Amino acid sequence: MKILVAEDDLTSRLMLELIIGKWSFDVICADDGQKAWEILQQEHCPPIAILDWEMPGIDGPELCRRIKLLARDNPIHVILLTGRDSTEDIVIGLEAGADDYVTKPFDLNELRARINVAVRLVKTQASLSLRLKELKEAFDHVKTLQGIIPICMYCHAIRSDKAAWHKLEAYIQQHSEAQFSHSICPSCLHKHYPELEDEVLQMKKKTE
Repeated sequence: MKILVAEDDLTSRLMLELIIGKWSFDVICADDGQKAWEILQQEHCPPIAILDWEMPGIDGPELCRRIKLLARDNPIHVILLTGRDSTEDIVIGLEAGADDYVTKPFDLNELRARINVAVRLVKTQASLSLRLKELKEAFDHVKTLQGIIPICMYCHAIRSDKAAWHKLEAYIQQHSEAQFSHSICPSCLHKHYPELEDEVLQMKKKTE
């Protein structure tokens, strides 16, 4: 999985690149906020971004605000990295859109644990987005009948948009998920099979 590290301090950036790379992540680095912003606007940008608070060009909190405004099915998970550790600063960072907050000097085990949490959340979000996409596609393929449907008053055939006439059951099956099971109503039984009417009714009572 790709992780963006945006850090203007060369030593800190190289250290993060080396450490995170050893944890089997593909690390992409940026030495200022503007370069990080350009990377994060790309279609296949890293799903996780570790951003330093104070950077030239665009600082961490402002970058967080811009990232959260991006229209993406899978939002970028942002970890804000800074030496500021006051409650007020933490609130500012989180309200700007950061998903997590790590203070300098950071503990390697803590950083790795927070990155692992980010990975789980990113994978969960991706799975949910895929499921929603599949449901939307399924909805789009559901056939429904709506509007005014021209139907013959005698034979009950239905006229399609192409001015062709179709049997009622064939038209409904084509435009919906319904399936037909043919039977005979009491009126038609009396009209077409009067000699069988009593026998059929008696058999029906026995099965009820």
